[in-house]
Amino acid sequence: MTISSSSIVEKAADATARATPVSVARRVRGLSDRAIAWLFIAPAITLLLAINIFPLLWAVYLSFTNYRANRPNAPVQGVGLGNYHRVLNDPDIWQAMQTTAHFVFWTIALQTVIGFTLAYLIDRKFRGHAFWTTIILIPMMLSPAVVGNFWRFLYEPQIGLFAYAVSMVSGIPTSDIQMLGNVSLAPWAIIIVDTWMWTPYVMLICLAGLRSIPDYIYEAAEVDRASPWRQFWSITVPMALPFIMLAVLFRGIENFKMFDMVTLLTGGGPGSVTEVASITLKRAAFESWATGRASAFAIVLFVAVFGLANIYVKALNKVKQR
Repeated sequence: MTISSSSIVEKAADATARATPVSVARRVRGLSDRAIAWLFIAPAITLLLAINIFPLLWAVYLSFTNYRANRPNAPVQGVGLGNYHRVLNDPDIWQAMQTTAHFVFWTIALQTVIGFTLAYLIDRKFRGHAFWTTIILIPMMLSPAVVGNFWRFLYEPQIGLFAYAVSMVSGIPTSDIQMLGNVSLAPWAIIIVDTWMWTPYVMLICLAGLRSIPDYIYEAAEVDRASPWRQFWSITVPMALPFIMLAVLFRGIENFKMFDMVTLLTGGGPGSVTEVASITLKRAAFESWATGRASAFAIVLFVAVFGLANIYVKALNKVKQR
């Protein structure tokens, strides 16, 4: 004897209705669909406000004060725009912003080019493409802590495989290949790791864009005797461009907040050559305990990212409407 799912749902609804107090049932019966919808989403909105909006507003308030988290009982005084003035005129902060921009630019450029190339090759559906897709996705599935320690071991000049591989190709002694200790090589060492880890993410988004292109467009192009190169630049790239731009947006926002990978690999060193904005913010907040100034710096970063993302989204919408 089989029981249909609809009968189970009806019995559950009847049991719930019988268990509902009469006073509550009358109130619910008098509510509109809009009011009931708000009743269901109110807990989620309240939680969102408590977790996201309140800390943001609290940070805005602290950015106008001299509050220090290591002195919670000290009197809090307003300093107006003093913290913002110090942040915007601090050469160390501008150097950190420049370092962050360097990371963001090169990681996005490499991840976009390599990710789209891999997506284009996998979209050809060659033999074993499913297996290679799974292999390529492995770095993205790993924890940043695992990736950071793994690559730190690979970069070791004496026992690391990376140094041995470079030495075999270039003939440079392994002891001279100081990827994490060299001022010129340390930024590129982090770029390589981030590219290795997150290129599969870009590849997935680009692959979704390539597979959303209808086959009949390529068939019509073949009827018109368009060459594969012409099809690539006139059909593939324009129709996959919104997905490519979406991947760039996601990775740009994430890389602007880069913290864990840099901390695990170099800690901002050697010197301050790899000190990105997030590390400078952490040091101001939890080493110097200048909470008010750190809050001002956080608001400046938020406004910068939000403004750039807003401009980029408008450009993305224009591309979608073409």
